[in-house]
Amino acid sequence: MTEAKKSLKRTLIGKVVSDKRAKTVTVLVERRVKHALYDKIVGKSSKYHAHDEKGEYKMGDIIEITESRPLSKTKNWVATRLVEKAVAV
Repeated sequence: MTEAKKSLKRTLIGKVVSDKRAKTVTVLVERRVKHALYDKIVGKSSKYHAHDEKGEYKMGDIIEITESRPLSKTKNWVATRLVEKAVAV
């Protein structure tokens, strides 16, 4: 059988908020969850440092990141693909 094996690594989609570091982008991932006690939908966000080998992703881009082995103290995600290019102002 030649079936494609489903990856067990997590993937997230978020917005690049910083591209100042060499080979690293900071990605803001926002999600909406229901509050445990009050049942109100609240927005939660997390920032992840993702490896960007070629430096191709710029601020404002929406990208997909995939979990990987630890690459540094704070970096254990890799930028895998561009979902949407940033709108030029």
